[in-house]
Amino acid sequence: MAEQAYWYVVHTYSGYENKVAQDLMTMVENRRLQDMICDVKVPTETAVEDVFDKQGNKIGEKEVQHKVYPGYVFVKMVMTDRTWYIVRNTRGCTGFVGPASKPEPLSEEEVAKLGVEMVAEPSIDYAVGDTVEITAGPMEGSVATVEEIDKSARKVKVKITMFGREIPAELELYQVKLL
Repeated sequence: MAEQAYWYVVHTYSGYENKVAQDLMTMVENRRLQDMICDVKVPTETAVEDVFDKQGNKIGEKEVQHKVYPGYVFVKMVMTDRTWYIVRNTRGCTGFVGPASKPEPLSEEEVAKLGVEMVAEPSIDYAVGDTVEITAGPMEGSVATVEEIDKSARKVKVKITMFGREIPAELELYQVKLL
């Protein structure tokens, strides 16, 4: 029974993000849990900073890595009592972000917005002007016309004809299919 791994956010002591990530991956390897705790990331970004000499004169620039979310580590894992215990009891980790009794995984949208993982470009079989059927949500079963597709936001704008009027709606890409 292969369970789905999701991204969770773990709070750490500030400055210990890399140490927590390294210790966690070491524990995963030692306990052979690579199928349960798949990935650990500390998102960083590169910035260019000026370098000054002792007199305050600019002498150059250097590239520096900055943590995008100081105090947080992202862990892709299958949530079980065992994996929760291992992550929670890693030195420097103060707990999961979310309710104390059951941490909440990040949604695909949150993962994409936070830049934790590059999400594959969605494949869609409809285009602007096509007639589609809404497959999920409150308008499920309705027929609509595609007005706009935004792949990066994973949204599609449609017009639904209802009661003799056209009603605009914005839906997730997966909520519509080509008729």
